Amino acid sequence: MTARRPASSDRVPSDRVPAGAAPNGPAPADQAPGDPAGASPRASAPVVAADLAAVPETALWTLYHRAVEAARPDTVLPDPKAVELVARIDYPFAERFGGGGGLQAQLQALRVACFDREVADFLTRHPRGTVVCLGEGLETQFWRVDNGRADWLSVDLPELISLRERLLPAGPRQQLLACSVTDPSWADEVDPAQGVLITAQGLLMYLRPGEVRDLIAGCAERFPGGTLVLDTVPRWFSALAVQGKLRDHGYQAPPMPFGMDAAERQKLRTAHPAVAEVRDVYPSGGRGLLGALLPAGAWLPVVSAKRPSVVALRFADRRP
Repeated sequence: MTARRPASSDRVPSDRVPAGAAPNGPAPADQAPGDPAGASPRASAPVVAADLAAVPETALWTLYHRAVEAARPDTVLPDPKAVELVARIDYPFAERFGGGGGLQAQLQALRVACFDREVADFLTRHPRGTVVCLGEGLETQFWRVDNGRADWLSVDLPELISLRERLLPAGPRQQLLACSVTDPSWADEVDPAQGVLITAQGLLMYLRPGEVRDLIAGCAERFPGGTLVLDTVPRWFSALAVQGKLRDHGYQAPPMPFGMDAAERQKLRTAHPAVAEVRDVYPSGGRGLLGALLPAGAWLPVVSAKRPSVVALRFADRRP
């Protein structure tokens, strides 16, 4: 799939800036770049064109839905940086992804919040540790949970790192690395001395099953005592994507070769002997009907077994 590069005439403000953005708007313009409190560029910052296709384009899809949810006064995920980025990117968000809002945006935010909780807990235990974000895209987690002391490494494809450099240039404790996540050389950039947590958010479903196993095994081998937090889509959803049946408005989701039902998560132990623990990270704090139904999804067998899942893997510490 090839995405059309939007012309400047497509840049309709109401299509890019989610309605109601003011309650969670950007931080003051004079905040220092890289500040974890949520700094934003000057109001006059140039609009940046985004010309992405296939899997890289999913970074724009997730960003948009996160921003739409963040713009609500009752949001489940305050994320002013996401709202700011949607306003700055030259891309027909509403045309490609629909008006946004409702169930889809909240589901995305609740998934992201699972990762935020895991990272925040890691930074409490390892305040000077390293957070490695594989396939980070335009995720803005650093500005939501950074503690001011940890190191952050973002690993992604060259076209996404290039876009991220223009929109979210690295601060003193951040590093951007243009590298495929299936290339194990990215691990050479990580100092594990103070602890390591790796996130693979919205990533593994686009890899082949063998690549997923190799990635988990590589992390377990290189980072004893570390943690990998990942998410998966269920097999039925993966099958629909592979068949090209996940389409909404002007956007068709790319194939997702890797699917895993939530009930299968313990199989991840077989990727490497050092996978010591496999733990479900269940979403919480939903709004409205979704919030009322979420608890049931954790214990109803039919729903729980076939739902998307966020999983934390802990690797055994083999150091003397």
